[in-house]
Amino acid sequence: MAVVKFERKPAPPPGRGASAPGGLPGFRISPNFLPLLALALVAGLMLFTGVIGSKPLVFAFVLAGWMISLCIHEFGHAVAAWYGGDRSVEARGYLTLDPLAYTHWQTSILFPMLILALGYLGLPGGAVFINMAALRSKGWQSFVSAAGPLGSLACLLALCVPIWLGLDENYGQPDFWAAWHLLAYLQVSALVLNLLPIPGFDGFGIIRPWLPDDMQRQANAFASIASLIFFGLLLAVPSVGEALGNMIYQASVPFGIGIREVVSGFQLFRFWTW
Repeated sequence: MAVVKFERKPAPPPGRGASAPGGLPGFRISPNFLPLLALALVAGLMLFTGVIGSKPLVFAFVLAGWMISLCIHEFGHAVAAWYGGDRSVEARGYLTLDPLAYTHWQTSILFPMLILALGYLGLPGGAVFINMAALRSKGWQSFVSAAGPLGSLACLLALCVPIWLGLDENYGQPDFWAAWHLLAYLQVSALVLNLLPIPGFDGFGIIRPWLPDDMQRQANAFASIASLIFFGLLLAVPSVGEALGNMIYQASVPFGIGIREVVSGFQLFRFWTW
């Protein structure tokens, strides 16, 4: 899951490579982001035209698209933090859309891919470290946590536009649109999961600044295992998974996402089940 990890330390003065207060963020697109765009574009075009229709192509397209949305999610956190007063996000490379800046092999790749392989859940697994002491107010702290889900929402809306225009009914191949609907559905699942008020999740981060200090300290201590407990229950207790799945389904309906297409896309995504 995507989380904002707060650090309590004095705000550092602007140094070399950091933007001075009042300036614009040093945004640039990292070369590490470009291969994701290329992979999504090439795999998507091949699926759309039907030049090659295969499960591995769906896997590549969905995976690349998902990682792009992850970068946008974390970029949202970083931009909000920069404007809120934490200039350290620039030096850490968070303003470059660099997937390596947000990525840890276990929490960002292995665990989210395992959950995705087991069910229709998209877990933004990145994390950005924010210097909470540098943020100007509690409102900015809340907004920094909310900015990531807002980035996911922007990705969801962009994916839904072709669906709302009916392009999936008149153009391209079914495998492409199955993958497209799946990718949109994953954004909904990421939004639902991230907005849960569980320590370590963005939803809790939104309300955390307004809680008493002792409650915040307890939540911070619990955050490292809260997500593991939650996903343990999700996998071990069927009723928990069913309730969450129904919540995601209900949230998907207003966006016009087709559940049959999602199921088809997920079956294609799991190319190893041939």
